[in-house]
Amino acid sequence: MSVARVPLDLPGAPVPAPVEVSTEALVEVVAHGRARRLLELTVATGLLVALAPVLAVVALLVKGSSRGPVLYRQRRVGVGGRPFEIVKFRTMRRDAEDHAAALFAQRNDGSGPLTKIHADPRVTRVGRVLRRFSLDELPQLWNVLNGTMALVGPRPTTPTEVARFADRDHRRHAVRPGITGISQVSGRSDLDWEDAVTLDLQYVAARSLRLDLLILLRTLPAVLRGRGAY
Repeated sequence: MSVARVPLDLPGAPVPAPVEVSTEALVEVVAHGRARRLLELTVATGLLVALAPVLAVVALLVKGSSRGPVLYRQRRVGVGGRPFEIVKFRTMRRDAEDHAAALFAQRNDGSGPLTKIHADPRVTRVGRVLRRFSLDELPQLWNVLNGTMALVGPRPTTPTEVARFADRDHRRHAVRPGITGISQVSGRSDLDWEDAVTLDLQYVAARSLRLDLLILLRTLPAVLRGRGAY
């Protein structure tokens, strides 16, 4: 599949049928890996240095706005279905996990296996701003450096969500999860789960350095629009 055929926006047109992924796509191949890894290390290191003042200010805001740690660590599922620990700026109250089961028993705005709530009452005022502009995701640059995540790829889900996956959904784990991805520049949480998986599998089948660069270029405008961010 050529890069041009992979949609990076959903203007209301039907989403293409699921793409069959070859056996070779079940691992990160060398041809796509070396140049991509060099790009990841260069960009992630540069961003961590350039954004150091922003990271410091966000850390102070999180610490000053509510009690609890600055960073939030959560178990997610990565490439090959292997678990890893994702790092984010904390956007919820310290006791958020204690109330999760009761909240999701009453309401779940997430599509498919995902668990999400619009206007989640556990999110702090600072946390809402961080989520609106995806600033809470910046610590994941460390995940990129340690190799558990990529700059571009399907967003990682929790083990609980993965347990509810359909068979084809697991094919997202053929590549490392990303900080951004084709679904993130096409609507994020506003996308239906089936549409998001279709886009992710198209990325898995068509991934290339050129496609990664195109998605990265479209990430900042998508973040500033804030579509699907909650």
